[in-house]
Amino acid sequence: MLDLFFRLERAISQVALYAAVLMLIASVSLGFYQVLTRFVFDAPSTWSEVMARSTMIWCVFLGAAATFRGGYMMAVEVIYKLVPTSALKALEILIATCCMIVLAILVIYGYQMTLRVQNQMLSGVGISIAWIYAAIPIGAAFSLLSVITRLIAQLTGRETIGVVDAEAPAHVPESESRPGPDTGTSSGTEGRKQP
Repeated sequence: MLDLFFRLERAISQVALYAAVLMLIASVSLGFYQVLTRFVFDAPSTWSEVMARSTMIWCVFLGAAATFRGGYMMAVEVIYKLVPTSALKALEILIATCCMIVLAILVIYGYQMTLRVQNQMLSGVGISIAWIYAAIPIGAAFSLLSVITRLIAQLTGRETIGVVDAEAPAHVPESESRPGPDTGTSSGTEGRKQP
């Protein structure tokens, strides 16, 4: 049952990520078109700036789900280093709970705001501004699903808890180490000369 949930969430997150990438491509293309019409053809487009901004909003809210799921959101790494290993699980639960509260608020109030502005139109385009506001509850719902899935994966031991240090050097197994240039020992730290 849990495997089915993870597969379903992975498919939903992939759809959100691909949609975010398409929105980013559309936003950049529309921005380029706006520059061309304004400065090259001296006939500024009335709709491309609004649509570029709108697609960027969708890009951000849809892309947030992938960053939550991968654990790429901003983290204060010093907290993870100060907290003992036994308390990391409680720390992740606290962080996920705070994220879920904020995302649930965005879903609820974003939905209400979308309904409230459905009669307003985007200038120069003629479509309801609700289509843009809908990015808030939809993106927050995707992100909420991602946060819940990540927490479940961490609590069940499927994923590691805490921040992965991307800058730390990878451990080289003993069988793959080579002799150093002038020490005759392995290239690890034990073969380096101390200053």
